Amino acid sequence: MASLRDADLKKKLGARESEERIVKAQHRLLALRLQMGGLIGDGTLGPPLCILFEGWDASGKGGSIRRLVSPLDPRHVRVAQFAAPTADERRHHFLHRFSAALPGWGGMAVLDRSWYGRVLVERVEGFATEEEWRRAYPQIVQWESALAAEGLVLVKFWLHLSEDQQLRRFRARERDPLKRWKLTGEDWRNIARRSDYEQAVEEMLATTDHELAPWHVIAAESKRYARVQVLEHVISAIEDALRICGQTPIDLEASI
Repeated sequence: MASLRDADLKKKLGARESEERIVKAQHRLLALRLQMGGLIGDGTLGPPLCILFEGWDASGKGGSIRRLVSPLDPRHVRVAQFAAPTADERRHHFLHRFSAALPGWGGMAVLDRSWYGRVLVERVEGFATEEEWRRAYPQIVQWESALAAEGLVLVKFWLHLSEDQQLRRFRARERDPLKRWKLTGEDWRNIARRSDYEQAVEEMLATTDHELAPWHVIAAESKRYARVQVLEHVISAIEDALRICGQTPIDLEASI
């Protein structure tokens, strides 16, 4: 069962080690992505790969996503960002609006926020009734399980950092004219309700951590450490998925 306690917030990496591991991981990821897309190797398409990011505001989701997709050809990966549902989207089941972003065989998608908004912000801010957000837990697990049964590899990240570090990053953004746009009144209100969100996150992790789509709680107190962990977890997930499909992960040195 996943929990925020899984993340050791004391974990850090120096600049040199971080950069070396990121470069190595990005090189490996590029080879695996090309193999999954049938562009190198024997041409067999790999399983669809969807990487889902959730986490505290200012936890470094954007920076982790940039390191993840920057080595890839933009034609080979789709990044989708989800905010509050529109009026039209609210007319449908809450999972409906995410379907179009999901990849097919040989494809890869990265989701910045996801269907977990129903049991996080919609729960805490009262945009969903208690009956609605409680009903969402089994619906999410059933949906993810059905997608996995069709071959989807779903990698779920929660980026965790302390309240003190989050506040320091907010204040740094406030001082930086090129990053100030990221900070809104909603962010300050959310940090004031941190305990309510922690309760929602812990219940989400405990209820929706399942064998076919486990949660990875990433210590994000150090951005360098978090970025490396994200890349290395994704690589491991791809290699495992290829083996399950009967494919041998490409030999980097022999193919690149």
